[in-house]
Amino acid sequence: MAGPIDAVRDHLQRALEWKEAHVGFDKAVDGIPLDKRGARAIGFDHSPWQLLEHLRITQFDILDFCRNSAYKERAWPKDYWPPAPGPPSPSAWKESVAAFQRDRAALQKLAEDPSLDLFARIPHGSGQTYLRELLLVADHNAYHVGQLVLARRGLSIWPDRPPTPSSEVS
Repeated sequence: MAGPIDAVRDHLQRALEWKEAHVGFDKAVDGIPLDKRGARAIGFDHSPWQLLEHLRITQFDILDFCRNSAYKERAWPKDYWPPAPGPPSPSAWKESVAAFQRDRAALQKLAEDPSLDLFARIPHGSGQTYLRELLLVADHNAYHVGQLVLARRGLSIWPDRPPTPSSEVS
């Protein structure tokens, strides 16, 4: 019989791929045309590429922190955001999406691992628990996936919104 901790683990796994109450990562990155991946909508600070890379880098950083006793902290913000608005190569987008999905799966495995005490402090941390880090990833990803959807709407490349005349974009 499954206990409360099993329910917590199940919720964590689902939260890392949250798509029950809003758009998930996979849908948010799907179908963005090559010529729009480095574009910034009016009023937006980041392009779809920058948001994707920030999601990937940050998620990997938290995964690395959870697994790696030799973890080295990155410099904020320069190590968490790509400097250029567009991908450096035609294959970079696909590679970034695949890396994000791979790391998300690794975090889900971490959440489901019964040998891992979710409430335990991470030995090389400064008080963080595994539960906190998994929730942090889910929260961070949801926030920036929402930004990605808004950026796509601003670029008129979101499937459920017709193109906006440029005079209406603010």
